[in-house]
Amino acid sequence: MPVLYDRLLKLKEMFNSKFGSIPKFYVRAPGRVNIIGEHIDYCGYSVLPMAIEQDVLIAVEPVKTYTLQLANTNPLYPDFSTSANNIQIDKTKPLWHNYFLCGLKGIQEHFGLSNLTGMNCLVDGNIPPSSGLSSSSALVCCAGLVTLTVLGRNLSKVELAEICAKSERYIGTEGGGMDQSISFLAEEGTAKLIEFSPLRATDVKLPSGAVFVIANSCVEMNKAATSQFNIRVMECRLAAKLLAKYKNLQWDNVLRLDEVQAKLGISLEEMLLVTEDALHPEPYNPEEICRCLGISLEELRTQILSPNTQDVLIFKLYQRAKHVYSEAARVLQFKKICEEAPENMVQLLGELMNQSHMSCRDMYECSCPELDQLVDICRKLGAQGSRLTGAGWGGCAVSIVPADKLPGFLANVHKAYYQRSDGSLAPEKQNLFATKPGGGALVFLEA
Repeated sequence: MPVLYDRLLKLKEMFNSKFGSIPKFYVRAPGRVNIIGEHIDYCGYSVLPMAIEQDVLIAVEPVKTYTLQLANTNPLYPDFSTSANNIQIDKTKPLWHNYFLCGLKGIQEHFGLSNLTGMNCLVDGNIPPSSGLSSSSALVCCAGLVTLTVLGRNLSKVELAEICAKSERYIGTEGGGMDQSISFLAEEGTAKLIEFSPLRATDVKLPSGAVFVIANSCVEMNKAATSQFNIRVMECRLAAKLLAKYKNLQWDNVLRLDEVQAKLGISLEEMLLVTEDALHPEPYNPEEICRCLGISLEELRTQILSPNTQDVLIFKLYQRAKHVYSEAARVLQFKKICEEAPENMVQLLGELMNQSHMSCRDMYECSCPELDQLVDICRKLGAQGSRLTGAGWGGCAVSIVPADKLPGFLANVHKAYYQRSDGSLAPEKQNLFATKPGGGALVFLEA
């Protein structure tokens, strides 16, 4: 890990010039790329991500005071200082330090601690921000592991992932648990099928004859700063309730689409047929949802919708449920193809990725014109499959590319997408790179 070693040395020097001391330890947490399984983790379904080599690194020194001092190697992110015993997280402005506070608060609350020791922390990250590669979750996970290490406590990787998934919601995002799970459970050389309730991870061996290439659309998307993400979570929740009601199930305590399938005991393909019968493609308004469920508008707003979705006027329930059930099936097909390894494996995996992008674009409406254009370019220039990855509405595309075509593919995509005649894309955002599955979160002690 020569590159990581160099970064640690540089971080140590910067820490010394910032705080006038030497860090006691360092924590690393990786970003991730989701190969397939978009927007289904918060519906209870399995996803298939891998950790990438890009990560968040934090140098840490516990101090005798109760002050938490945060600094960042990137001058765009201002210093922040607060009392470690009075953690306030501002949901209205998702500033960088709030993600650190989420991880810290999650561990603090897990152990029921009121008196936390202070610390000096210097954060360094090389995951492109707002790109759908999970830079914010990597920071939450890193902060959780920092706090755990400072306290001298122990938790399993699964417990850490579950705490960090829960604590990231302090920032106002109703996310699932994929990002935090892969950040802790990742192992070098393998992707993981991440399953929920209970959380577990299974190795998925990716094809040796292909590489995964990440390309940044250069459109930033901060999922905590937009209501679009949370609206999708609510649309899935409402779809689950209407499907449960249609099938005469106890609908009021149903929150996720996977619960309806589990209660009915049927396949994902059969759930798609139930969706066709039970829901109509035209958008629903709040009044119609209330009529279907036999509740008042007040009950809908206060008991079902989240605070930031109470004023939404249309909900596309049919489209969201169709995406979730079909995408959940694609994840299982992807894993099966990887296990069986047929001769045309790369082509079959590519087709699943293409179907996933179409569903994200048309049924979930979480793409954007630049992403669609980038995905198109990648397919035309040699990718067997390409799709948006991460929340969408900007960020990155991931493509599966035959290994022997990689150099030409990278050069041609760079020319076709990034070297535009109008020079409109900022060079620092032009991230285009092949990646292989990296390892999970780690603590390094200062020798």
